Amino acid sequence: MQRLTGLDASFLYFETSSQLLHVCALMTLDPSTVPGGYSFPKLRAALEERTENMPVFRRKLHNPPFNMHHPVWVEDDEFDIEHHVHHVAVPPPGGREELSELCAHIAAQPMSRRRPLWEFHVIEGAADGSLVIVAKMHHAGIDGVSGASLMAYLASTEPDAPLPILPEHQRKNPGAPGPIDIVSHGIRGIASRPVVAARLLREIAAPVPRFVMKAVRKEGMRIPFTAPRTSFNATITGRRSVAYCQAELDDVKKVKNAFGLTVNDVILAVCTGALRTYLADRHELPRTPLLATIPVSVRGRSQRDDQGSNKVSSIFSSLPTHLQDPADRLRYLADANRKAKEHHAMVPADLLQDVAQFASFGTLGLAVRAYSSLRLAERHPVIHNLVMSNVPGPPMPLYLLGSRITGMFPFGPVFHGAGLNITAISREGRIDFGIIAAANLVPDAWPIADAIPHALAELVRCTDTAPGAH
Repeated sequence: MQRLTGLDASFLYFETSSQLLHVCALMTLDPSTVPGGYSFPKLRAALEERTENMPVFRRKLHNPPFNMHHPVWVEDDEFDIEHHVHHVAVPPPGGREELSELCAHIAAQPMSRRRPLWEFHVIEGAADGSLVIVAKMHHAGIDGVSGASLMAYLASTEPDAPLPILPEHQRKNPGAPGPIDIVSHGIRGIASRPVVAARLLREIAAPVPRFVMKAVRKEGMRIPFTAPRTSFNATITGRRSVAYCQAELDDVKKVKNAFGLTVNDVILAVCTGALRTYLADRHELPRTPLLATIPVSVRGRSQRDDQGSNKVSSIFSSLPTHLQDPADRLRYLADANRKAKEHHAMVPADLLQDVAQFASFGTLGLAVRAYSSLRLAERHPVIHNLVMSNVPGPPMPLYLLGSRITGMFPFGPVFHGAGLNITAISREGRIDFGIIAAANLVPDAWPIADAIPHALAELVRCTDTAPGAH
């Protein structure tokens, strides 16, 4: 029985009509590279061929009556590619504003849980001749790393590369379990919870108190509820705004090498500079640093790598938007990130996944709906300002169903109280940034996207006086 872990299921339980928990990507493609020429029927047929050999595309949720545990994944015996691949045209003139509005509309639509939780929207009519695909997958089924791996399966390093074939035993999902199996498995799961809780308490008995004391002494990462309030920290609605941009990875590496830091430090500093510009232009720049939640993969550290789709934990990172000098912001971030990583390493890698095993829809579903309807995000100190993520991607050119990928802009979920998400992915010598926000809080996300190249240029100019400059 392929049951969701508590962490995977939590993304279902926390979802509402305004807090959608799928992830999206806007991909720009060059259709001229398709062998024999591009057509929508050809693309759909190629995608259907791949989904026949990849079970993750054909699995759906099964949550029958009397299920006392998390839902299970089962094979969708009525799978139809028509339900998942949609053909649309961008309104003229087909520029970035029209594309982003269409992408925002797609991102704001929930997916039916009666079918596999993914969609491809194939968009034609872009002004520059690009083919555009907006992909959606539910967070219950993927995290950043597994999502990138899944795209790598769909893509190839050559436009006419042969289809990868999985072994026969890996090509099909389990069938729906019978009622006896569901009830007995649920009873065993509930009965084992005291044992799991006791083990969890033993694992955290020593590190968690040390972790808390380090936070209280301000020797590690900042704690939640210490973030300043901004215009994107309130109750969200279901509408979205979207923007995106690209930066040269060589520029990021030039800054990294000059200051002796990491690519992640530089990307965070670039986003911090863009947010400073955005907030200053709106006359709401806080006097204290912003606080970002940064998902981090625990693959390789996890003791339960064979369980579930999401292998993540979180780090809270201070973003020094209050500092005017870009080099000072970069040094501040590097020091804060080093302390946060050391602090985060004190707790078990599987802590979030283990705690989430006790999640239930009855508890979390009612709680998030009450939180939203009572607008509690505006009644307590801000937990965190936004979510930021940096996902390493493939360094070589990739072709998606024959079309060369020229841009891959990821969009994560936004939450009540933190209505902004900035995600970056490194790919083929570039960094692609995706910005998504609740439209009631950030009606236009383009000012943030447009500020990112300027923030990177500021840092590049600082390299002449950096300690490692030659």
